[in-house]
Amino acid sequence: MKRSTLAILVILAVLTLDQSFKVWVKLNMHLGQNFDLLGDWCKIYFTENKGMAFGLTLSGAYGKLILSIFRIFAVCLLGWYVTRLIKEKASKGLIVSLSLIIAGALGNIIDSAFYGLLFSSSYHGVATFLPETGGYASFLHGSVVDMLYFPVYSGYLPAWMGGRYVELFRPIFNLADVAITFGVLSIIVFQRSFFTDEQPVPVLQNQEVTSEGLDSWQEGKY
Repeated sequence: MKRSTLAILVILAVLTLDQSFKVWVKLNMHLGQNFDLLGDWCKIYFTENKGMAFGLTLSGAYGKLILSIFRIFAVCLLGWYVTRLIKEKASKGLIVSLSLIIAGALGNIIDSAFYGLLFSSSYHGVATFLPETGGYASFLHGSVVDMLYFPVYSGYLPAWMGGRYVELFRPIFNLADVAITFGVLSIIVFQRSFFTDEQPVPVLQNQEVTSEGLDSWQEGKY
């Protein structure tokens, strides 16, 4: 499969799954609603994120706009880089990893850019699509839909440890975040194989591969 085709398929697959899940949640659940998917440790919990990962935000009247523009710029830069890697016939694993990051970023950009225009608010009930009174936010000011919640453990610590309530793995995220995380981790784990720059050993027709032959090949005589 061509590298360009592989990159396009990865991006389209992630975007389709991510947006389908988000739209379903938006049109069937209200904020704060949740249900168990696989017991108490795996839940679907609808929340909206106005900022970056883990609820981080940029303050000020233009904080959200700056964040959205930065995301778009970052995706454009990554897209240019992947296009360059495809032309240079880089590792398919690297191209897939970067495509996952691009797809995840695009998925969250779509939320920020268009969900505020397309949906009503989910605060007081299930949202509607294309409400007559208009959406809940302007262009690039929408919130990212999150729903995947894995509270591995929740409970109170013993008295000698303070007795406070703790919850392990509290973040609520979405499939776009999963794609970004998996792409980044893949690059970190497999960076040696992704970024090796080894020259292939030449096949010299009707000639022994000797040290002299290799030197001649490196000098461009073959």
